[in-house]
Amino acid sequence: MEKGNELLENIDRVHTTPMGVERIRRNLLLGDDVQDVVAWCKGQIELPEAAITRKGKNWYCLVGGCIITVNAYSYTIITAHKE
Repeated sequence: MEKGNELLENIDRVHTTPMGVERIRRNLLLGDDVQDVVAWCKGQIELPEAAITRKGKNWYCLVGGCIITVNAYSYTIITAHKE
């Protein structure tokens, strides 16, 4: 874990809404083979090659050809898109 990164330090708080799960699944074409979308996103965020930046109220994690957007205050995964 990268020291001093608030998102990684609070990875256990990362979550999303039911609509968020469907949006992420659709945007990243995850299909039904990924059962737990939040766990999948957390796993991507924790990868050593993940580039995590904060801009205003959101964290952006660029990893594996996708960008995962997380609210910096509530730790809600807002969306994820292919790069």
